[in-house]
Amino acid sequence: MKKLLASTVIAAGFYALAGTAAYADCGEVSIAEMNWASAGVAAHVDKFILENGYGCTATLVTGDTMPTFASMNEKGQPDMAPELWVNAVRTPLDAAVKEGRLIEAAKILNEGGVEGWWIPKFLADEHPEIKTVQDALKHPELFPAPEDASKAAVTNCPAGWNCQVSTANLYRALGAEKAGFELVDTGSAAGLDGSIANAIENKKGWLGYYWAPTAILGKYEMTRLSFGVEHNKADWDACTAVPDCADPKVNSYPVSDVYTVVTKGFADKAGVAMDYVKARNWDNGTVNKVLAWMDENQGTNEDGAKYFLKTYPDMWSKWVAPEVAEKVKAAL
Repeated sequence: MKKLLASTVIAAGFYALAGTAAYADCGEVSIAEMNWASAGVAAHVDKFILENGYGCTATLVTGDTMPTFASMNEKGQPDMAPELWVNAVRTPLDAAVKEGRLIEAAKILNEGGVEGWWIPKFLADEHPEIKTVQDALKHPELFPAPEDASKAAVTNCPAGWNCQVSTANLYRALGAEKAGFELVDTGSAAGLDGSIANAIENKKGWLGYYWAPTAILGKYEMTRLSFGVEHNKADWDACTAVPDCADPKVNSYPVSDVYTVVTKGFADKAGVAMDYVKARNWDNGTVNKVLAWMDENQGTNEDGAKYFLKTYPDMWSKWVAPEVAEKVKAAL
């Protein structure tokens, strides 16, 4: 009996050590904290879960799409880019994946990054006949210009943004000026956000460009309109996204693929932590709400990550094993 008990204790100790080793396999991991809010929150979520759930030692490094990708591809550092908008690096990324240097893990934004022309949801509910941008342009009386209510407005991006070019070309392609609409430049990101806030808080119509995930769409309910056509990449690249294109056609904005990308070196050492990286994804609506909370509470990326982990345990606990989820919850 004593020998049996001793054997049982030794075996239990062995399996406990083996389990601990499995969760400590990833060792040190460097994570790119990109310079926009949704990616920053994702980096801190990863740091918290990898450290507290898997025993990794995680370090955040400042990142941006092009330099982070180049560094991962050429130097193998950082180990992870939690939110990489891969359309901008699709060709070299495909080559890096094929050659075994990088790995596409989870599609972190499971709906992709979306762009388009939006109207307030209350207006869409009041006018169910408005399904497309073309439908909206038939009702200039619903979308008063901020400086002259006798005119209608399409709100554009600030100067210098890529979306200013595409919106201006689509404005011309749709014949919006003939329909009684002027194209309004809000001057800055704050001006663009403020125009939406002012319209909704005063129950006024608004039509213009925006994208998700963003804090403003977590705070205010907006409806994205269809352009009535599929996205034509060739025409987009040749004209829609080109300044002062001579003959723009109606087109739809592309959906941006947004993945977590890791180095082969990290994947090889991460052990079961890699299962989490492959499973982790969220929808734009959830990210919008987290970003809105951050905006309202002047929260940092770390604050946003903890808010997400405390508020949405039913979501993130599905990304990890039950025992890992308990460790993360205990650390909160």
